[in-house]
Amino acid sequence: MNRLIGLGLLLAGLLYPFAVYFGMEHFAPWQFGMLLGALWLGRALTGKRRPGSRWMATVAIMFCLLLALFDSPALLRWYPVLISSFMLALFGSSLIFGPPIVERLARVREPHLPAKGIRYTRQVTIAWSVFFLCNGLCAAALTLWAPLSWWTLYTGLISYGLIGLMFAIEWLIRQRVRGRP
Repeated sequence: MNRLIGLGLLLAGLLYPFAVYFGMEHFAPWQFGMLLGALWLGRALTGKRRPGSRWMATVAIMFCLLLALFDSPALLRWYPVLISSFMLALFGSSLIFGPPIVERLARVREPHLPAKGIRYTRQVTIAWSVFFLCNGLCAAALTLWAPLSWWTLYTGLISYGLIGLMFAIEWLIRQRVRGRP
């Protein structure tokens, strides 16, 4: 059940901008809020307890309740900003309370990470933190001042392309740092 809810949240997040753009004619904002809120509540009740999972679920559920209560189309567009804020908080707090998120991921494949690798993973975690800060600011600016079509294009396509580009650039840099051609 937990995996199904996680998959539902992932799909909802990926398709959300398009659902807002194409679904506003057929669904009210409160309905979006109830659906998202149910997914986040399910995750909170069935998900594994990981650092930050409880407070993220609580904040997301509160956002969904506000969306359902106010039934505001403008509020719908703030969800991607919320998700970028969650990612920034997750990556940024790991820099403070350690170990950095990227180091944790690297240790899955390489448990005895050398000092050079630890420094590198910290730098990558900082880069992702900056990325999520900039991504959230772009989404917020588009929410406040751009037409819905621009917001949908950025939050539904461009931001995911930028995430893919970040992954590709980091992979290329990692190959160079590790001494591979």
